[in-house]
Formats: sequence, structure tokens, C-alpha cells
Amino acid sequence: MQQRKPTAGRPSGTDGSDFSYRMVVDSRYTKVTKEKARLRPLIFLQAAIYIIGLSCAFLTTTKKDERNTLAIAAAAAGLVSSFIGELGCRRSRVNLLRLYTAASTIVMVLSVFCAVRSRLTMEERNSTGTTAKLELAGFICAQLGAVVQILVIIVTGSLVNNMSPPTKAA
Repeated sequence: MQQRKPTAGRPSGTDGSDFSYRMVVDSRYTKVTKEKARLRPLIFLQAAIYIIGLSCAFLTTTKKDERNTLAIAAAAAGLVSSFIGELGCRRSRVNLLRLYTAASTIVMVLSVFCAVRSRLTMEERNSTGTTAKLELAGFICAQLGAVVQILVIIVTGSLVNNMSPPTKAA
């Protein structure tokens, strides 16, 4: 395949006066690209937090009667919401991004509730050793997830605002 020869000066076929007709990319489209680049690692981090929370919920179960179904369901729903967020980010769908923000916020509130409840009832259940360490890891993960969720809300809100068409003044 031949390579183009570099030309010095203006391109052929123009007299140099066509600069006023050249299109400029609107700043909101460059903001969308930057926000998508910021959102994807946050979605991945959230999914990792949900996987750690799911594994902690399964591993801290001592008997079948004591399974923390709310924490397991919240982590599973969080993984689904992360998938929805990735789809919305990849396909530039505002409605999927809004659904992702709402669902992941609800899931994170449930996860923090389950982690706090687990820490408060740990002494009643006589959790020691590995179980106590896993519950502490789940608690820390839920708190870290809450901080990540705040960042997700900020970034997704900015992304949705820049993706939506501008409103015309009346």
C-alpha cells in the first residue's frame, strides 16, 4: 500500500479561503467523550465491589437458615445494574444511564444497610476469626461502594446532560 506524500502548505484543490466553512465539533460532544472515559472505570469498580460483596455474603453464611438473602440479592442486582450502565455508556442511551443510576443507588443503599446490620449483629451471632474478617471486608466494601456511587451520580448526571439535545429558548 502506498503512503501519501506529505505536502507543504495548503491542500490541493483549495485556495485557502475555505476556512470559514469548516465545521467545529461542539464542546458538549467532547465532554461526552471525556465523561464516558471517566464513567467506565467507575462501572468496572462498582462491579468489582458487588462481586466482593456477593462473595462475602456467601462466605459468611454459617448455616442455611442464616443466609443473608437481602445482601445476596442486592449484590446480584448491582451486577445487573452495572451491565445496564455499561450498555448505556457504550451505546449512548440516556434512558439506560438514568436506569443505571437509579438502580445502582438503590442497590448501594441496600448494601450499606446490610453491611451495617451485619456489623451490629455480629456480637449476637458470636462471629469470630475468618467470619468476622469477612464481615469487616464486606462492611468496608459497602462504604467504599457508597463513595463510588456518589462519583457515579455526578459523572452520569453530567454525561446525561451533555448527551441530551440542548433545549431551545422560547
